[in-house]
Amino acid sequence: MTSTRAFTPASIGNVSLGFDVLGAALAPIDQTQLGDWVEVFDAAQFSLTQDGRFAHKLPADPQGNIVTACYAHFQNAMQKAGLTPLKVRLHLHKNLPIGSGLGSSASSIVAAFYALNAHAEKTLGRAPFDKNELLYMMGELEGQISGSVHYDNVAPGYYGGMTLMTGEHSPIAIQLPVFDNWYWVSSYSGLSVSTAKARALLPTHYSLADALNFGRQLAVFVDSLHSNNQSLAAKMMKDVIAEQHRKVMLPEFDKARAFSEQNNALSFGISGSGPTIFVVTDSLQSAQVIEQWLNQHYIQNNDGFSHICKIDTVGTRIILPIGNE
Repeated sequence: MTSTRAFTPASIGNVSLGFDVLGAALAPIDQTQLGDWVEVFDAAQFSLTQDGRFAHKLPADPQGNIVTACYAHFQNAMQKAGLTPLKVRLHLHKNLPIGSGLGSSASSIVAAFYALNAHAEKTLGRAPFDKNELLYMMGELEGQISGSVHYDNVAPGYYGGMTLMTGEHSPIAIQLPVFDNWYWVSSYSGLSVSTAKARALLPTHYSLADALNFGRQLAVFVDSLHSNNQSLAAKMMKDVIAEQHRKVMLPEFDKARAFSEQNNALSFGISGSGPTIFVVTDSLQSAQVIEQWLNQHYIQNNDGFSHICKIDTVGTRIILPIGNE
């Protein structure tokens, strides 16, 4: 039986200073597979099966699963392109918690589209959709979850690295340089935060001062990445848009920040809408101390976890199918 399996890493949306326009993919340094994968099988009839640590949090009816919507969207796109739709079934391995701020829905969406596109290539001899076309579809489906189309999780999950959204139809996103010596401690508390509800906490208007700070910080940060000015880049990583409004949903947030800053943190922020937080440091020893404290004080239940990560520069990739691992 022919199959194609794609893995998409977890991601940090916003990265504090880049609300909706900046994202970064994560790779734990201990090689933990932090992300979802989707496998496509040749089949006479469509079906969706699922497993994984957080599969029990998904809708019981596969018709309510976003991966089913990805399949339907892809098939419609194939028809519009004058191509024969695929005869396949899908399997989702749900390893990321829902409502975690780790790009959980984006990981499933990107893996599904990537696997479908790669599987179609085996039949057609070419991928039916290019990178930008596929990313556009991914954004459309992500918008169904969050209530608005934004690419700060799907783009880094797909491309890898740190990505900046252009606001253009093509290219939708561009990749930025990253600092190889930075460690990103990611800690999920075990709670769940709805992206739509988190967005509802934000004001509808911002002051001119906040708008100027947002633009200045983002511009200086991008320049600092290109000029390898790590200290200046770290100084820019402050959230003037969302953090002050959202941190009230995150128990122990201020204590976690204070401890991290006392232990050589270069930056501290909310990952996406939360409740996951991230800490940046250029010291592995400091990262280990911070991770241990977060495990003891920030995590609220058995669903929670922490990882010391680097930026995943690969993004979505094909991994070995079942039976070949």
